[in-house]
Amino acid sequence: MNVDSIQNGIVIDHITEGMGLRLYQMLELDKGEKSGSVALLQSLKSGKYGRKDLIKIEGEAIPPRISILGYIDPQITVNMIRDGRIIRKESTVLPKRLVNVIRCTNPRCITSTEAGCDHIFNLTHSGRYRCIYCNAEFHSAASK
Repeated sequence: MNVDSIQNGIVIDHITEGMGLRLYQMLELDKGEKSGSVALLQSLKSGKYGRKDLIKIEGEAIPPRISILGYIDPQITVNMIRDGRIIRKESTVLPKRLVNVIRCTNPRCITSTEAGCDHIFNLTHSGRYRCIYCNAEFHSAASK
């Protein structure tokens, strides 16, 4: 398979194998109008990780939810491409705030009782996320 390089846009690289489609959906690349092409490549050979997924986004528009990448997969790198060359390569960091990425599990939280209420979590100094409404700490299924 041959996928051309992009001239202007971003490449989201080093995505854990099998996470590319989930990331594509979470970035909402499947919704709205796009200014350019989007390519999702899965199970690519990688010298560093064995196998990886990759997303290429052509055009000037940067996905608004790109800040969630550090929460989804901390090994991801984002390459900014201009005139066919990488002009900047950034590692991801944990975002200070997550909006509608994770859900509060506290049954007494307003997000459980009010329809349409955004699930908003702030990053604490301990590196965990807490609901801004009820202060419940988020526990992923993997941490239980």
